[in-house]
Amino acid sequence: MSLIPNNSLITATPEEGRELAIKMARLVIKATQPDEAVRGRLRDVYANDAAMLIGIGQVVATEFATIAAANKYWNP
Repeated sequence: MSLIPNNSLITATPEEGRELAIKMARLVIKATQPDEAVRGRLRDVYANDAAMLIGIGQVVATEFATIAAANKYWNP
């Protein structure tokens, strides 16, 4: 499993960077819990827990910050 799709954090736009951050966060969860059936059972738990959803948002934000830095914040 590749945890960084296409082995690059470089994206053309911030929107693409955000999409990559979400994908990378999902891959981290998949790598941490590789059993698809277990992930399926847990989905209902975190989908109904505000604190867990906020935690997921924090993971995405951290991934996005890393991608933004790699892209020099998309400044020319």
